[in-house]
Amino acid sequence: MSSSDIFIGEIIGTAVLILLGGGVVAAVVLKRSKAQNAGWLAITFGWGFAVLTAVYMTGSLSGAHLNPAVTVGIAVKDGDWKNVPVYFAGQLLGAMIGAALVWIAYYGQFHAHLTDREIVGDPAEKAIEGPHDEAKSHAGPVLGVFSTGPEIRNVWQNLATEIIGTVVLVLAVLTQGLNDSGKGLGVLGGLMVALVVVGIGLSLGGPTGYAINPARDLGPRIVHALLPLPNKGGSDWGYAWIPVAGPLIGGALAAGIYNIAFA
Repeated sequence: MSSSDIFIGEIIGTAVLILLGGGVVAAVVLKRSKAQNAGWLAITFGWGFAVLTAVYMTGSLSGAHLNPAVTVGIAVKDGDWKNVPVYFAGQLLGAMIGAALVWIAYYGQFHAHLTDREIVGDPAEKAIEGPHDEAKSHAGPVLGVFSTGPEIRNVWQNLATEIIGTVVLVLAVLTQGLNDSGKGLGVLGGLMVALVVVGIGLSLGGPTGYAINPARDLGPRIVHALLPLPNKGGSDWGYAWIPVAGPLIGGALAAGIYNIAFA
């Protein structure tokens, strides 16, 4: 596959991944959504179907990595880093496009949620709140449409959770998910990986929201910071390095385990 195929395929695939994955979160958490309060099961299965759709759509074009951790895992396994920057660029751009599309699709719901006095409070009261109070009161669920965040802020635990979840994901990709060329996901592999993502969400998603994908977290977080959302709060940049570093470490560890145990 050419560099242009990889770049275009990863843009399209990651955009679809974030559109459907971020979309299910928006559907569940935003006011005046028909799916509001549908719960964690809806979110985890929604992300699984998002992975399945994106992989089947772009697997033949780019191999459907859709995740820098998967790209790193395959590169460590094969020792071939030539196209890694192209994959990374396509994934980050695609994730940003997907997040912007979620904002467009749920524009009215974002506005309704972030201007509702029951959610954001009375303007007079908000004027005396500090930034931490404001973020705590209403920004968390909205930021959660775009990126992940921990329920308990503990750096080593949050980082370890992301590493562990990504090791499971990437090891599953390397052992069962790759196509005949070994450079991307195959048809049956895409289905298997989608189910693994659901499993990770159900079993390991509680502490941090299971980013397990640096582009999935960083790209939409940038979009959250740029979008003109009223009362949106901060983008939590102090935490942002964890869902980037953790999955990258996890992807490399998974490849190391694969090379030792399976190669």
